[in-house]
Amino acid sequence: MTKSTSRSVVIERTFDAPRSLVWQKWNESAHFAAWYGPMGASIPVAEMDVSIGGRRHICMAMDTPNGPMQMWFVGEYVEIVDGERLVYTESMSDADGNVVDPASMGMPPGAPTTTQIIVELSDLGGKTKMVMTHEGVPADSPGAMGWGMALDKLEARVGELAS
Repeated sequence: MTKSTSRSVVIERTFDAPRSLVWQKWNESAHFAAWYGPMGASIPVAEMDVSIGGRRHICMAMDTPNGPMQMWFVGEYVEIVDGERLVYTESMSDADGNVVDPASMGMPPGAPTTTQIIVELSDLGGKTKMVMTHEGVPADSPGAMGWGMALDKLEARVGELAS
């Protein structure tokens, strides 16, 4: 289920997998790289220091009608409650991790330079309820659609591993 406001996207999913497995997929770089991004995208770089103040540096690569494209993101972990809650910031960046203006990357005027992702997990007795909120990403944006596709991939991966 996707709920939204004009300034954020909220996606709620229930996974047929234990909370510890879903948490692992969000917090270990190899696992994160295996599901993150829309269909057709790959994650060749996923550097993640999952600690308060720890840095994230992610590269999403995809083929487009105009040829191969890479998008880089950088951020910082600001809140971690083990197995339950993860909060991190995200900004578009260059390959060296320098924050870039969203407009220079084709984003609409007024797009925020830094957004925040909140992941909340609840144990439902062997299943996991996840609420993911990306503040600063409009619900009708390509970013919101990308999250929906990424979470479909996450659901498939945890389903395979939980069975």
